[in-house]
Amino acid sequence: MPEPQTIAKAELQEIKWDNNQQVVELEKKVRVQFNPDSLKVAYSNTLGGGDQGKKAAVQFVSKSTTKLALDLWFDVTVDPDDRAPGAPNDVRLLTREVSYFMTPKKDPKQKNPVPPGVRFAWGSFLFDGIMESLNESLELFSEEGRPLRSKVSISLLSQDIQREIRDLPGSPGGAGANGGQGAPGRTPQEPVRQGETVQGVAGRQGQPENWRPLAEANNVDNPRRPPGLLSTGGGR
Repeated sequence: MPEPQTIAKAELQEIKWDNNQQVVELEKKVRVQFNPDSLKVAYSNTLGGGDQGKKAAVQFVSKSTTKLALDLWFDVTVDPDDRAPGAPNDVRLLTREVSYFMTPKKDPKQKNPVPPGVRFAWGSFLFDGIMESLNESLELFSEEGRPLRSKVSISLLSQDIQREIRDLPGSPGGAGANGGQGAPGRTPQEPVRQGETVQGVAGRQGQPENWRPLAEANNVDNPRRPPGLLSTGGGR
């Protein structure tokens, strides 16, 4: 029976956009201490109509936006390898790395300082935008009054509709491990056993954590509903 795979740590990375609106990755990276339990993605359009009191067709009046919301946890009482160097007793010395992306910076292309671009990357999930909000809750204190645990809720905003799914290491065209298997949702196709769900297929392949991208890649709205045939990232 395949051993459960360790899910890679999510990362926040500073980015910028060049003159062609292509993303340029910068050196600043923050690896989150604990992966989020869930991600919430919201898509929105600004719509308008005619004069009040008159029936008129709804019109699209501005660009679409995508918002990503998630919670991150930091705790200095856990494994020392996850602690900030020289800062084992105050969780704020970990979370200030995240608040970096909220701090406006001078940009020669902008009249006023703006927050840096940020990329959230976790497995096959990718989101590029600007950090719109950050809320920090300090949950645990030492006897000396130092905060030891923190919940950081962040919201990232993009001026485009984003549904990015990137190749995982080991997928066609990529490099790395993952047992030589590709990203969820890619060939070859996998016949689904009677009554089996997307979650069941992912677990049978030894990658139970990949059921979400597998469902998205196959346009399965309800992962608990048995599909007919799935395109997966590798053999059985």
